[in-house]
Amino acid sequence: MAAKKLSVMMTKSKNGRLKNHQECLKGLGLHKIRQTVQVIDTPENRGMINKIAYMLKVEEV
Repeated sequence: MAAKKLSVMMTKSKNGRLKNHQECLKGLGLHKIRQTVQVIDTPENRGMINKIAYMLKVEEV
């Protein structure tokens, strides 16, 4: 079976955010505003997404 994927887009700047929130963006592979990446739907990725949900737009692929 293919693993589920999530499409994650960064909608707000990382400047002025908490250090661990910036690290979550880095862990998801996001560097620029409006950049979109696809990540595998794992509990680890979901935790990072939930922590910084106010900065992201998430869709299931």
